[in-house]
Amino acid sequence: MVDLRADVNRNGSIDLDDPTEDANEDTWTKDHGAIFLANIDDDEKACPTNVSDAQLAACHDAADAVINGPKDLDDLARMKTVPWPEAPADAKATIAVAAPGASNVRLFKNTGGTFSIYNPGVDTITAAELQQGVELAIEGKDILRDSAAWNGRVKVTLNVDAGTGPNGPLPDGSDTIEFRIAPVLFRHHLDPAVTVYASKLNNSAGNAAFRADLLAATQASGVPNGMVEFTVSDQWNQDYFETAYMSMPAPGGAQKVIHVNFRSANYTNNTLRSAGKVVYTILRGEDVAGATSYDPAHSNSMDTLNSFGNLETIPPYTKNGVTYAFGKVLRGSTPSFYPDQTFLKMITSQAVQGVLLIDTEWLLVAHVDETTSFIKAASPRGWVMLAADPALSKTMLEDQQDAGFGNVQMFVGKQWSGGVSAAISINNVLSDPDVMNESAFAAVEIDGQLDTIKAETGLTDIEIVKIPTLFQQASGYSVAYQPGTVNGIYLSDTDFGAPDPHGPVINGQDIFKVQMQAALQPYGVTVHWIEDWDTYHRYDGEVHCGSNTTRAIPTNTTWWESGL
Repeated sequence: MVDLRADVNRNGSIDLDDPTEDANEDTWTKDHGAIFLANIDDDEKACPTNVSDAQLAACHDAADAVINGPKDLDDLARMKTVPWPEAPADAKATIAVAAPGASNVRLFKNTGGTFSIYNPGVDTITAAELQQGVELAIEGKDILRDSAAWNGRVKVTLNVDAGTGPNGPLPDGSDTIEFRIAPVLFRHHLDPAVTVYASKLNNSAGNAAFRADLLAATQASGVPNGMVEFTVSDQWNQDYFETAYMSMPAPGGAQKVIHVNFRSANYTNNTLRSAGKVVYTILRGEDVAGATSYDPAHSNSMDTLNSFGNLETIPPYTKNGVTYAFGKVLRGSTPSFYPDQTFLKMITSQAVQGVLLIDTEWLLVAHVDETTSFIKAASPRGWVMLAADPALSKTMLEDQQDAGFGNVQMFVGKQWSGGVSAAISINNVLSDPDVMNESAFAAVEIDGQLDTIKAETGLTDIEIVKIPTLFQQASGYSVAYQPGTVNGIYLSDTDFGAPDPHGPVINGQDIFKVQMQAALQPYGVTVHWIEDWDTYHRYDGEVHCGSNTTRAIPTNTTWWESGL
């Protein structure tokens, strides 16, 4: 009997008596096919932390040829040979793994309850093992990085020398299973946050105020794991790492998940961004991996695009009959101003989400989170987009000017860098040619971004929630003049943390707060105001730039059901 089995029907177990576990197992499709994980977590927390960047990235559970404990074994997909009690004493078998997948995986064989390395094409499965049935395990040595070099598929073949029966030699045979490595998926806002992150700066009152408000918003939103702080000298928490995950079927309809935290591809002066080390030194552990993907030769002049404020994920949508059940990655890029192409290749190689590029070259920081965000909605689409709207901000100020409130100040008590007072009247804002001209320019550019997103997703104007944001010029580019409230953190289905706009207070209320609260109220969303002026807004960023999240793993669908 020549029969190799794996979890082809994706129910999380290997069923030797189930014909669906055997049918068409040699071809991976959206309907059937075995899956394995890149085993790059550190279940026993054995990796050192005080080593070079290259050594940090190279250390993980698949870096050696042993099983690092029972938790490590749980990360491997299994195979079994169907027992052949009648196998002749001279029967034997080998396992072969076809190129190019062979160099990207490792096999282990269970002998007496202990899994040890199995060398395909070299090691032999004995007649006694064929009689009893053999269990094997497969791990990926790394995530899929370049589908042009390897498409993530692996064909594993059992080759049996059947030996001699009562009437002479028995016919030899083989059985092949095609596996696919689990893709890495980036997170979108329809999955609620389970952990919030922020950077803790020493001796920074502005950062302390930010963290206090973010913590209060996190607690009020019921985020299960609360807020985690990294003591680093980089306040841009969103920018130096990005959360993702990979999964394969587990028993009972569950998923076996390994979270993957990416270190940003920010690389200048021959070094990676230092704060990004946290994906290895703090976050990596049991079922949590770190990863880095970058080209050290990428242009330093474009490096801002490699910060992860320039990587968001559009929530799920359908276009031309294709459903992007896990959304699509959104990045700022133009033909002449683009992020690291090695990282971009890695995203597209996963073949599930893909990438939509919009023009952010006109922005000083050039990140997509400066102008867009997404929240849940009780609608057929299931979500709406928030968009920065300079014209709306101007109109709101003009309305107050017309109502006789032109002398009311905004940014009261705030200062620009250098101790210059930021307080300014509505009249003076509206008469400032820099702010008005740059805001008019930004409005046109944002409309271009929205046109690209609408064309891709089918989003309509009534599904775009406009949020007032004026812009000013800095070094020939646009940057938010007032705290950009779109640039916030979506904490739960009903909670959004936005920067305190410090707008004009009229009749006891900040008009920009009132507008945003009213705009999100139809979607059942409460806005939590977070002080970010001193350490974030003054330095061209906002709440989203300074925070991060790990989000819940979706339970309503799995990537292998998506058909991609």
